[in-house]
Amino acid sequence: MDRLESNPGVESEKINLYEQVAERMAHLITEGTFRPGERISSVRGLSRQLGVSLSTVMAAYGLLENLGLIEARPQSGYYVRARLKSPSVPMKREIPSHAAVPKTLSVSDICVMLLGSLSNRDLVPLGGALPSPELLPVDRLTRTLSAVTRRFKNQSVSYDVLPGCKTLRTQIARRAMTAGCLLTPDHIVTTHGCFEAVNLSLRVVCNPGDTVAIESPIFYGFLQMIQTLGLQAIEIPSHPTEGISIPALGYAIEHHKISACLVISNFSNPLGSCMSDESKKALVELLSAQDIPLIEDDIYGDICFQHDRPIVAKAFDKKGLVLLCSSFSKTVAPGYRVGWIAAGRFQEQIERLKVLSNGATATPNQLAVAEFLATGGYDHHLRRIRRVYANQTAAMARAVEDHFPKGTSVTRPTGGFVLWVECPNYVNALKLYEMSLEAGISIAPGPVFSIKGKYQNCLRLNAGFWSPRIENAVAIVGKLAAAMKP
Repeated sequence: MDRLESNPGVESEKINLYEQVAERMAHLITEGTFRPGERISSVRGLSRQLGVSLSTVMAAYGLLENLGLIEARPQSGYYVRARLKSPSVPMKREIPSHAAVPKTLSVSDICVMLLGSLSNRDLVPLGGALPSPELLPVDRLTRTLSAVTRRFKNQSVSYDVLPGCKTLRTQIARRAMTAGCLLTPDHIVTTHGCFEAVNLSLRVVCNPGDTVAIESPIFYGFLQMIQTLGLQAIEIPSHPTEGISIPALGYAIEHHKISACLVISNFSNPLGSCMSDESKKALVELLSAQDIPLIEDDIYGDICFQHDRPIVAKAFDKKGLVLLCSSFSKTVAPGYRVGWIAAGRFQEQIERLKVLSNGATATPNQLAVAEFLATGGYDHHLRRIRRVYANQTAAMARAVEDHFPKGTSVTRPTGGFVLWVECPNYVNALKLYEMSLEAGISIAPGPVFSIKGKYQNCLRLNAGFWSPRIENAVAIVGKLAAAMKP
């Protein structure tokens, strides 16, 4: 907390000061820093922390008691009331609430809110591209994590120096063969999820002010990342089934200085498109001819509905210009944050930057995922979730067709678990996002997937979950969209 200054000589300022202290403590209570039944800071402790007098803190705590937020326990201290009463006297300034929906939301605001809503269990999760925990190998992973930390006691509590856990990198290299890549463990660096892998890649191959060619629409997190790194983006149109337009990319390269290209080659987010082998080869050859690095995100590649897993663009890389990024966040455990990168000629730079960024990836999580891969559990798990996600995406697509206004189209991806919905032109996706949020439903509005705020009548839905509650939520969003018709 910031220290507060007081002027004991001016009574009005002293009153204002204790109200400020009370407001700060009320905010910490309502936001969950102090939970019902927990002890809060002592009078003397808070006085020292904020640099105010004991009498100021006593007055603030008295106000909080009157509001029903805390209670004094003799010879013990002050505690958050187990059952909070509705304040009978308003604070001087309103205590902010994350549940409130702003009147006007910018695209950047919505991106932050979408990321923040991922942990909000009160919202129906149509907005985040998350797998359902019920479809993840939670019990087996828990047992595996416990077993490997007992077996590798010293290693599990130590830094896993770069390039990362050798057993995990070995398993990743073996599995890369199914994606058309011949990699050795030494070609791979483990990362804190795929997001860090892409972030490291952009920082290595680009400098602030450089231009990155991106498929459009593309995952909003990458757009925010590009802006934060001080980079420029040029949007290349993508087809809902075929992916990024190679001719359009070629035109952009002819007319702009492109420092890198970023694509999600297999089952893109949000379109769900999957580039053909011919397109991937053409993409690599086009960029290679100009020595332009390709950052390839393959995080959804293992979630294919057909029998054969699609290969990656890196399979056609002859010059080490493709930086292949992926993780196990969509298939095994989002919270484990186990990702990796095969960076080709840029590996040494990636390792150096990784060390400077956060030192190393968490060791126990790498050991657990490596064991899960090595024992054959991953293949069995993939067969199951591929069937489930194929059924769920089809069911959600049918629900969209049944409940959204006439003229709406929805993608039919062959992998992953996100759907791209294009509504009639009269539908305002940003307004629809606000209305859905008020109904307790999170969706991802189309404009967040574009630097220029395009796709005003589009939205992305997450089919990682499916239940009668989810189906009902899709119906509600569809009705809200239909109600926008003039």
